[in-house]
Amino acid sequence: MLYNHLMNTLSPRQVSIDDAFWTPRLETNARTAIFHQWRMLEESGCIDNFRLAAGEIDGLRQGWFFADSDAYKWLDAAARVHATQPSEKLVRLMNGFIDLLSRAQMVDGYIYTYNQLHFPLQRWENLMIEHELYCHGHLIEAGVSHYEATGIDSGLTIARKAADRLVRDFLESGPARTSGHEEVEIALLRLYETTGHAGYLDLARAFLERRGQAQPFFPWILAENRRVEQRRKIVRKQRRAYLKAHPQHAGFQLPPGNFAKAPKTSHLRWMLNAFTGKYFQMHAPIRRQVVPVGHAVRFGYLETAVAMLHRLTGDRSLLPAMEAAWERMVTRRMYVTGGLGAVPGLEGFGQDDELDPEYAYAETCAALASLFWNWELALATRQARYSDLFEWQLYNAASVGMGLDGDDYLYNNPLACRGGVTRKPWFAVPCCPSNLSRTWASLGKYIYSFDQNDLWIHQYIGSQTMVNGQWKIDMETGLPWVGRVRIEIDPQGRADFTLHLRIPSWAGKFTLQINGESWSPPPPGPTGITREADSGYEPRQAWFLPVSRTWSTGDTLEIDFEMPVTLRRASPRLRQHHAQVALTCGPLVYCLESIDNPGLDLFAARIRAETLQVEADPDLLGGIRVLRGETTDGRIFTAIPYQVWANRGETQMNVWINI
Repeated sequence: MLYNHLMNTLSPRQVSIDDAFWTPRLETNARTAIFHQWRMLEESGCIDNFRLAAGEIDGLRQGWFFADSDAYKWLDAAARVHATQPSEKLVRLMNGFIDLLSRAQMVDGYIYTYNQLHFPLQRWENLMIEHELYCHGHLIEAGVSHYEATGIDSGLTIARKAADRLVRDFLESGPARTSGHEEVEIALLRLYETTGHAGYLDLARAFLERRGQAQPFFPWILAENRRVEQRRKIVRKQRRAYLKAHPQHAGFQLPPGNFAKAPKTSHLRWMLNAFTGKYFQMHAPIRRQVVPVGHAVRFGYLETAVAMLHRLTGDRSLLPAMEAAWERMVTRRMYVTGGLGAVPGLEGFGQDDELDPEYAYAETCAALASLFWNWELALATRQARYSDLFEWQLYNAASVGMGLDGDDYLYNNPLACRGGVTRKPWFAVPCCPSNLSRTWASLGKYIYSFDQNDLWIHQYIGSQTMVNGQWKIDMETGLPWVGRVRIEIDPQGRADFTLHLRIPSWAGKFTLQINGESWSPPPPGPTGITREADSGYEPRQAWFLPVSRTWSTGDTLEIDFEMPVTLRRASPRLRQHHAQVALTCGPLVYCLESIDNPGLDLFAARIRAETLQVEADPDLLGGIRVLRGETTDGRIFTAIPYQVWANRGETQMNVWINI
């Protein structure tokens, strides 16, 4: 169903989070993670790249050609952290970096250190591969976030100079002139929302509409690959010459990437995806992209931008393809954790029903991109399924990416690990850490939405806010461990409006009380499910329960969700999961980790489902609830939430358990 108007949203600064689960994590993000990330950017030479571009130091540029984006994403995250947890130390770091950017940016607005240092007379050479537009996009987002957090336009001025350069260079360009890694579209749309300048909206729309229009794709991408390799040879030659002249130079050594088990055909499949355009989502126009393909992060950013364009323009022709792609993703191409990306060589989607747990790449950034997309879909459609998937991915596929101490991370997230995957303080491609930090810092914006006579609660996270300038809401919750939620409402007198409560797909029976009196809810409507999800997780079973009444100051609503341990069975289409289950409780997926189960073969053991019990363990991993039970040979086993695995060193892990 399409609506004539969309929901209104709240900024993170308008929502104060006070939650037993999330508050400690947000504090770790603000006190540890964001400063650790800055140190790593400095130590790895990423920040020095800008000092080199500004002519302030001598040395070698470090990192991939897209390394600039990691620094911009940090600035974006730092600004969002500062918006809700102000820090003078963070302000000093942000101001110093913004000043550096202003010195490194060229007079005409261009800034891309790879070209500025290696190819000063070249720009926009290899848009599909070299990420110039992607980097500019993250710069623009950082400028917008800094302005939103501080009201100071120093970062926004840099962002607008860069965006104005893009408008001049690309607005009237042909179908081949768009980015191989989507992101700049999101940035331009955010900048349009902030400034109201139509050129940014027009360019974002042009970039999106060009996708799939440049055909044939194969000769074009082949030629671009050749140019990229030629340029890399020049860079390698420059580096050798510099090191010969400066033998004392010692660069920062990044840790190797995590092991990712891949099928033998992985490289071949990457080539086929790249040369057909599917890897870049360049194979078809956006209204015909109804199947999730290619690089999973790029796909998520593309869909987020299309959904934003729908929201900002009211172009209803954009929605059907997105809904079809979401349906295909959830039913056939998503892991039980909400992880996306079954082919490590692609960092992206496999075929339908291709969900091997050991091959799962499930990059953290792919889960985050899906969060952004699902939020936009929830606003556009008012369907609880999108908020439900947001919650599931938030607690599982996304949260697993950051360690409990905030200073180590996972990039890829398999569902079965026999060794080789550990948390690391940084990566050669460190896109995930700051992406996590900026998402956590913005968590408050994803809890509520409203219009004139309606309030939706999308996420049950303890918080306080003032909605629509008149409804004060105070929510307490025990999630994800306990299914009790208490909402106190102060409409500043008396007010008629409807409160829409998301009934999660994972919930068993629930009870609802208003001011201590039981309230019988109407039954949910039909789900419209015609094909069950491969993974066993079914967000389409979620629904919004409307509670319409005249609310008065001091009214309380209490909802208690049953949280049974659920044994999720995969579709028979996934033959590798025959006689296996994934253990879940509430919004959490559980796993077996070898450190908790010494001597137990995690991949051969069979469990007795009737023995499963939930137990609180306040001393384990910051205080969690574990699942304990017996195997068929009488051994006690412990299962922990998937989100906290790998916090105690290298270990084996398994999500799908024999039964």
